[in-house]
Amino acid sequence: MVNKEDVKRLIDKVRPALQADGGDCELVQVRADNVVEVKLKGACGSCPMATLTLKAGIERVLKEEIPEIKEVISV
Repeated sequence: MVNKEDVKRLIDKVRPALQADGGDCELVQVRADNVVEVKLKGACGSCPMATLTLKAGIERVLKEEIPEIKEVISV
């Protein structure tokens, strides 16, 4: 099982880049199947590039550090 505190630490690592564009990201939960649920906030919540930010940005960073993560999804 993926450690929620480790995921929070990594989200804090990417948060400044999101905040620079007027957005933010909040960890909702780490599911038992190692899927991470996040909530995109601010500008990220309505941005047409949010899926790219989620997959190519947040998910990539998390999976690099914690390979057990299967996917990062927005809820």
